[in-house]
Amino acid sequence: MRNEVAAPSASGSGTRIPRPRRSTENLHPRIMRAPLSLTGAGLAAVFYCLAFTPSLLPRTGILQGAVAGITAATGYALGTVIGALIRIRFRFSPRTVRIWWRVLAVLLLPMIATCLVLGVRWQRELRLRLGMAPAQEYDIVRTVGASLLTFGLILLIARSLRLATHGCAQVFRLVVPDRAAYCAGTVVVAVLSYSAFDGLLVAHLFAVADRSAAVINSGTGKGVHVPSSALRSGGPASLVPWDTLGRQGRNFVASSPSQEELSAFAGRPAAEPIRLYAGLASAGTVQARADLVVREMDRTGAFRREVVALFLPTGTGWVDNKVTQSLEYMYAGDTALVSVQYSYLPSWISFLGDRSDVVDAASALITAVQQRWAALPVNHRPKLLLFGESLGTYGIEATFGDARALVAGADGALMEGPTFANPVHQQLTRDRAAGSPVWDPVHPGLPVDFADDATELRDRPGARPKVVYLQNSSDPIVWWNWSLLWRSPAWLRGERGPDVMPSMHWFPWVTFWQTTCDLAFANQAPTGHGHVYKSATVDGWATVAPPPGWTVADTIRLRDRLGS
Repeated sequence: MRNEVAAPSASGSGTRIPRPRRSTENLHPRIMRAPLSLTGAGLAAVFYCLAFTPSLLPRTGILQGAVAGITAATGYALGTVIGALIRIRFRFSPRTVRIWWRVLAVLLLPMIATCLVLGVRWQRELRLRLGMAPAQEYDIVRTVGASLLTFGLILLIARSLRLATHGCAQVFRLVVPDRAAYCAGTVVVAVLSYSAFDGLLVAHLFAVADRSAAVINSGTGKGVHVPSSALRSGGPASLVPWDTLGRQGRNFVASSPSQEELSAFAGRPAAEPIRLYAGLASAGTVQARADLVVREMDRTGAFRREVVALFLPTGTGWVDNKVTQSLEYMYAGDTALVSVQYSYLPSWISFLGDRSDVVDAASALITAVQQRWAALPVNHRPKLLLFGESLGTYGIEATFGDARALVAGADGALMEGPTFANPVHQQLTRDRAAGSPVWDPVHPGLPVDFADDATELRDRPGARPKVVYLQNSSDPIVWWNWSLLWRSPAWLRGERGPDVMPSMHWFPWVTFWQTTCDLAFANQAPTGHGHVYKSATVDGWATVAPPPGWTVADTIRLRDRLGS
């Protein structure tokens, strides 16, 4: 029988006696009320302090507290493991442990208080740097409260999992040795926890997001009506029914300036702009939507306009109206603006779920339009422009594959807020000229330019670039990377971008976690910071594709007209 040992006898034979077992009585209170780990508490305090160092974007008091609590919990977990390894080799008396707790209190409490004060100061400086109102002083109370609550909740979850592991181990001990029982219990709890997290929580959240996005996509924005012009998708004689465009598609085709507004700005008669769009419900496949849009272009005479511009939208199908109106004002309406929807989910969900959707949409649209455009006589081709924002830039880059193909693929391309996964952006960043900063790389051999502040593009010497990247130095969607876990990024070394604070430093795991949190709030930053680029579009188009005779004064006048 298992769990028995033989006792020797005078005759040399043995009898089996039960092996003593540890009592399982009061297992629940012993685990749930176990004292904190000494090494865990020490590292938790250090990580807690590091969480208050500045990152790319400012945070509210409650959010800062949640970040600090999770960071401290990570430090506690690491410290607990280190403490367990130390106890394998060394044993300390209760008196020694009490002395070390006092030492920790004397050393760490003043350090935590100092970091709280510095954290408030850093957040204030960062908010002022980004043009935001400074936080209230009492936010420190919310921060501390939120951090303690977050840490306590994570500790409760961890100890509950530990209790579950012990419970499973007690069951397995009936049939296997102790060590195997605890290993099996750990595996069972880990698998069940992951299944619950992935299958119940994550899957449920994605399902809720999908249903919510679908409802939003079926609606129509306030003040948006069916167009009366045949030059718009969804209008008279359109091949695309109005109710198939989706919410963002309806906004796209209905948001063009009037001919009167365009004429007043240009000082001459303006043409009526063409706006074409295909929603997810407009055709069954990506290729069918692209072909449908090309037929719409032939129907409306889009290839006879001075400019044809293809827009790769964000995940929801949204295109910034200031981007589209900028081109229409610059060219007095002699434009045809075209876009297709590839998803109705937010970009971050589309990015995490399946990036192939945006790649397929970009490839189908660009290829279909390029083929029709290339078939025209050279002297009768309109100027072909590309625009991508956020996930849309990823689709454009994946379509062309490398920088030279992107340059040759159109008459101009404006790329706003490229994602950290963009292949061409990574290539250009990696192969930049020696001495140029990562946030403003220089490529003497390519007509490609980068700008953190689009107004810088007005004074750049040399030939006009064909491709312009607008990337804020505080945009975590541009700068996030897995390597932040173990290596200091290039954007924190050498010359820094104007938004990056000198007091921001790299720490293993902490900087990765802080930048990851910044991703969730990148679109809530003020214009010109984070992932918000609205003020940059006029200067971007004026650099990539200015109409004849366009001046800096015209750029400033148009920015004022659009409220940029």
